[in-house]
Amino acid sequence: MSIAIVVHGGAGGWNKSEEHREIALQACIEAAERGRAILLTGGSALDAVEAAVNILEDCPVLDAGRGSYPNTEGEVEMDALIMDGGDLSMGAIAAIQRVRHPISLARKIMRDSGHNFLVGQGADAFADEIGFPRCDVEELLVNEPSESTIGDTVGAVALDENGNLAAATSTGGTANKRPGRVGDSPLVGSGAYADNWTAAVSATGYGEALMRVVISKQTCDFVGLGLSAQAACESAIRVLEERTGGEGGLIAVDARGKVGVAFNTRRMPHAYAIDDQAIVANS
Repeated sequence: MSIAIVVHGGAGGWNKSEEHREIALQACIEAAERGRAILLTGGSALDAVEAAVNILEDCPVLDAGRGSYPNTEGEVEMDALIMDGGDLSMGAIAAIQRVRHPISLARKIMRDSGHNFLVGQGADAFADEIGFPRCDVEELLVNEPSESTIGDTVGAVALDENGNLAAATSTGGTANKRPGRVGDSPLVGSGAYADNWTAAVSATGYGEALMRVVISKQTCDFVGLGLSAQAACESAIRVLEERTGGEGGLIAVDARGKVGVAFNTRRMPHAYAIDDQAIVANS
């Protein structure tokens, strides 16, 4: 059985300096390397996507974890979703504050909370209850929201040697959003989806449009109809354009280890690794 991992750093406008784009691309390469190392030593797809997204959450030029943007009240509210394609279990959080790695808290919710999705004060209370590491908001606010930042979500999808798929998506949200606004990222089927019968997908872009077409589940459904991972991503982006006029991007890996990447924005830093082949990266 092949192993594979794909990661992205967001399909925002990327009207940023070349230095920022290079930092983002290097973070994607590092994340793919880290995820692959886990997979090559027999680790699970869930372990691989969590570790990969942790690296992206630590990258200051990406809008997730460290690098998140403030809302209109100057607060950082982050969202994340992780999903296991084996039994369709999932964990999600929305409007969480003062955590460096939201995706890891989402996985804790999946395993330890008895629920699938916690938001706001409930998510904060759960984090404190289990002793999840907290941080000061100043550790997260390292960017100026002066450029196009929509869709700078991060994500990863993976296939492990046992044939299990997993997906993970994490975001700091749109800059200057209303307090309490939640986009597509933590919504199952929109921000991500994983199903061993079809594929694992992570989405990025303008959340208000992505959620309207349930884009990640739709991509998996296209794979179920016989499309390749690449064709499924391209078809889902076409649906997004035709039905909503929205912009975004997708990464996918199917049950056979074939990968797909598609976006209709200017850029989407991404990288993928299949077995022990050289990492492919582009922005």
